[in-house]
Amino acid sequence: MSDLEAFRKHVTQGLRRDTKQLSSKYFYDEKGDQLFQRIMRMPGYYLPRCEMEIIREKSRDIAERIDAPSVEIIELGAGDGSKTKHLLSSFQKNGKQLRYIPLDISKDVLVSCKENVLQELPGLKVECIDGDYFKTLSQIERRHPAIWMFMGSNIGNYLGEKAHEFLQFLYQKMKAGDYLLLAADLMKHPKIILNAYNDPEGITRAFNLNLLERINRELDANFDLESFDHYPYYDPISGTTFSFLVSLAKQQVTINGEVFNFEAYEVIHTEVSQKYRLRDISQLGKKAGFEFIEHFTDQNAYYTVSMFQKK
Repeated sequence: MSDLEAFRKHVTQGLRRDTKQLSSKYFYDEKGDQLFQRIMRMPGYYLPRCEMEIIREKSRDIAERIDAPSVEIIELGAGDGSKTKHLLSSFQKNGKQLRYIPLDISKDVLVSCKENVLQELPGLKVECIDGDYFKTLSQIERRHPAIWMFMGSNIGNYLGEKAHEFLQFLYQKMKAGDYLLLAADLMKHPKIILNAYNDPEGITRAFNLNLLERINRELDANFDLESFDHYPYYDPISGTTFSFLVSLAKQQVTINGEVFNFEAYEVIHTEVSQKYRLRDISQLGKKAGFEFIEHFTDQNAYYTVSMFQKK
């Protein structure tokens, strides 16, 4: 099945459900990539700044924990490499021989990633792999112990048992002695969290609505973007942030000839972002089979990069 066919199947099946749902992984076309880079720079979107602080301040400590002279850095959902290059630099200064293997669904962002990393670390071996990493991990030819990185609080996109299943998937792909660096957003004042997903500039709204624009362009659909709005919601008890697109009127949308009906104020569920306590992260890793090593947090304890190992 081609990527376009998979996209069409996902959209039509998701919109046939009683509670309509689309996956956030399809946010990332060229325009979506650009919008997300703007989100990363928003004042209220604290997550990348916290992650960068940890990488800048704790990379040496992390590198010293790696007991291997040559390592492969396998990063799932690598993005543009703007943060990872600092971690790679610390590993090199620690005397380690490196091969960096960034994986991302976006070919465009991997081009930027390689350029950013090589600008900082010329001569580093960088092997980019684009596509869905559930399918592309088999393309990696392993030579040395690996550090697997799952950053950006992307573990928060998996709720409950799905997060456990994802870490088990990684555990099965890893070899004994490999390490896992798992970044996660931590529970904090609800207003701080909600503000990160509800910016006054409307960038997050545009990012979500761009999914409908992509469906129009690639799947011959006729969504009226002015007839939908973006609504985020954070539940401080469960620690889950939800994002929805809201139909502002009763309307019909046609996708590749198929008609989908929307009631006024009916929602499309587009995204979840789970927030954790430190003990939740430790337990999640241990349940998947990993040995917990350490939590590395920012100064406000808003965020963690947690380290595990497969024994």
